[in-house]
Amino acid sequence: MNYCDTVDWLYEKLPMFQRIGASAYKKDLGNIESLTKQLGNPQKQYASVHIAGTNGKGSTSHMIASVLQEAGYKTGLTTSPHLKDFRERIRVNGELCLKEFVIDFIRQNKKLIEDMEASFFEVSIAMAFEYFAKERVDIAVVETGLGGRLDSTNIITPVLSVITNIGLDHMQFLGNTLTEIAGEKAGIIKQGIPVVIGEANEETKPVFIRKATETGSEIIFAEEREFRHYDSDLKGIYQEKNRKTVLASIEILQNSGYKISEENICKGLMNVTKNTGLRGRWDILQENPLIIADTAHNVHGLTEIVKQISQTPYQNLHLVLGFVNDKDVDTILGLFPQNAYFYFSEPDIPRKLSVEELKKSVPKNVNALFFDSIGEALENAKKNAAPNDLIYIGGSTFVVAEII
Repeated sequence: MNYCDTVDWLYEKLPMFQRIGASAYKKDLGNIESLTKQLGNPQKQYASVHIAGTNGKGSTSHMIASVLQEAGYKTGLTTSPHLKDFRERIRVNGELCLKEFVIDFIRQNKKLIEDMEASFFEVSIAMAFEYFAKERVDIAVVETGLGGRLDSTNIITPVLSVITNIGLDHMQFLGNTLTEIAGEKAGIIKQGIPVVIGEANEETKPVFIRKATETGSEIIFAEEREFRHYDSDLKGIYQEKNRKTVLASIEILQNSGYKISEENICKGLMNVTKNTGLRGRWDILQENPLIIADTAHNVHGLTEIVKQISQTPYQNLHLVLGFVNDKDVDTILGLFPQNAYFYFSEPDIPRKLSVEELKKSVPKNVNALFFDSIGEALENAKKNAAPNDLIYIGGSTFVVAEII
């Protein structure tokens, strides 16, 4: 198999949550433990930072990785989902893993993967762990996929755990309350390993404190700390909270013996996109009209986006939106200014919320148009927009992936 054949096999033969939803979710760590054991437990061959959270964990992961790279550490980074290329999930110092490695990994382990009926995410995480070991990284930044306690990444013993925030998302797996979801995310807190909490409230804070007490872990609440201001190439007011989480995390790493200077922090935060290849976070695609894409896809994340939109100058607002079928679309649509122009379509994945279903949720008083594809929706928004208007593209990671 060549690279394209290999990736097609991954998509078609293995259950992938991002594409098919609940049936791909595994509620135990048995497969990933068996798979990594067969590989010689590569995840034990280097240090790691483990990052969970409802929103912001991708940006936080990339920022920490960028700072570590600037400090001279060979840094692995695994995040999900990818936008264009599967290899975005596995990077070393910002470089995508080699196509040949992906091909060889599947060829060598195909029977094992099929025999244990491993999921797409289990395989991609095992692949990332193996690649980092092969490349002899100094440290890997590992983002959870979904939850924490039962996430396939949760077989590592990191030098630091990070939980960005808690919101109501993936409730069919993680629980119906913030307290329950916080309990699942807190599952990444390990015995004696410090943990940074980005944001907490009266419901989630006691959960984190209780877990950290049980494990004897130092716990730091980033939002309660004061840090100097650092500029970043990641724009968006919501990144201010992520930066605080990153700075608290870097401080812990420094105290643990990692040599990270002020200059490393400054350059790392200013060069996240260059160093790590991150896209889709308040991503400015064009000026006049201003076109921005963002992967925020739940109520918690899109609430921050709406705040950012309100602080962005524009004459008229055009919203190009599509969703997957497990989102609270009624609440999400209520967040946006109702005098905006809405251009709805559906992402090109099995898990999409179809246009026909979407029409049932869109209020009659909303100025809405519906299209067969995201590309067609954007083209119509461009035709209707004046130079001083704002076009926002979002609602789903897969919507943004089709445009970027």
